[in-house]
Amino acid sequence: QVQLVESGGGLVQAGGSLRLSCAASERTFSSYTMAWFRQAPGKEREFVGAIRWSGGTYYADSVKGRFTISRDNAKNTVNLQMDSLKPEDTAAYYCAAGRSPLVTAWRVYDYWGQGTQVTVSS
Repeated sequence: QVQLVESGGGLVQAGGSLRLSCAASERTFSSYTMAWFRQAPGKEREFVGAIRWSGGTYYADSVKGRFTISRDNAKNTVNLQMDSLKPEDTAAYYCAAGRSPLVTAWRVYDYWGQGTQVTVSS
């Protein structure tokens, strides 16, 4: 059982930056694909970005060039650096871990954090 704990959310003005972190309890963390999803009220859960155990990264078109995902396998953490934030980035952000080759589909992830709120004011 992998436990994931997100941190770093908050309120920021448009154009600002936030850095989200996700700490994993599992010592085999390095073997998992780690991903970030987000969900705004009344909307479906949306893929943001993912990073494979090998370091390969994937991003949603809506965040490409603004968000950067990284991982530190020695510390069992994955980070999401969010720059040039927009009001439409406002959502609850969730960290997820899984071993499926399908990185963008939330249903294939086995473990989820509790979420952290990001609010971007205009």
